[in-house]
Amino acid sequence: MAGEQAIIDLTRSLSPDMMVFPGDPAVRFTSIDEAGATITSLSLCSHSGTHIDAPHHYYKDGAGVDQIPLTHLIGRCRVIDLQVAGDEITAADLSKRLCGATRVLIRTWFSEKTTFDQHYPALSREAAALLCREKVICVGVDTPSVEPFTGDGSVHRKLLGEGIAIIELLDLSRVAGGEYWLTALPLPLKGLDGAPARVVLLKNYHGEGS
Repeated sequence: MAGEQAIIDLTRSLSPDMMVFPGDPAVRFTSIDEAGATITSLSLCSHSGTHIDAPHHYYKDGAGVDQIPLTHLIGRCRVIDLQVAGDEITAADLSKRLCGATRVLIRTWFSEKTTFDQHYPALSREAAALLCREKVICVGVDTPSVEPFTGDGSVHRKLLGEGIAIIELLDLSRVAGGEYWLTALPLPLKGLDGAPARVVLLKNYHGEGS
């Protein structure tokens, strides 16, 4: 019906054949038969699949993923459609599209990819600085990293140093640009640099909250 709320799952399923960033360990599942019941041993990286980066990822004494305020990860957000972006997302690409949003998800052509491509679109340093100036508290991308493949960590350090939560490797293939309600919940891995997360959008949300 018109106005019906729709839940859109942005999470890439974790599996042994999923893409991983070069150098990161692959996902492995090992089934164990225990007293007639099946349990599974998991081997994965803190940045496997759709995941959230914490300040500790680039700052030795930075907050762990379990310390990211949930208010950064739950609330109104804006999806920006940049499917025509090249390998760099610039400040100019974002400046007129932020529209005052404090949580921003950026859709590029990479949502359609299931294998790694080192030419994925990434934020320029100027784009990262713009997000900080505009008081963004959460930025999500559908690429393996906010940083270029050959980056030096400066984009991560800028965003994380300003307390901005980073979500990477989203699946935004079914999402049009516009306003949504975001819920992004990382596993509360105590003190760690990041964690896989379940991330969903709610469309046509008319409740209270920011």
